[in-house]
Amino acid sequence: MSELTLLLIRLAFLAVLWFFVIAAVGVIRTDLFGPRTAPATPRKPPKPTKQTAKPKKGGPRQLIVIAGPLQGTVIDLTETPITIGRATDATLVLSDDYASSRHARLFPQDGQWIVEDLGSTNGTYLDRSKVSRPTPVPLGVPIRIGKTVIELRK
Repeated sequence: MSELTLLLIRLAFLAVLWFFVIAAVGVIRTDLFGPRTAPATPRKPPKPTKQTAKPKKGGPRQLIVIAGPLQGTVIDLTETPITIGRATDATLVLSDDYASSRHARLFPQDGQWIVEDLGSTNGTYLDRSKVSRPTPVPLGVPIRIGKTVIELRK
């Protein structure tokens, strides 16, 4: 082999070796510090569905967290929708790895409270059924979002 061919093979081997080292350092950095994220762009909140009526007088008055890191938290129910998720602008901010930033929404409609999954990754469960469309929430029936369980109570 000519001297030039050997030099090119050595340089190619050295380049592949450096590529491997840089890739390994990148994997270690990601493992230690997490992936790089793009700057957050403001997202518009989802459009509320038709909200015409207030909840019934004898209906639920409080949303209570009965299990999870925020157990014991109480939110008084009004006419305004309640957003649940990890986003800082949510009404109930969850520190749960299984919750999406905008996970679910509770809102009054036709005298009852409705739960709606907002396209979350892990789903929202009403009792033991996965919520796939806006669903009425009876009193005392658990709503599970990740490790957090909430209920509507009087």
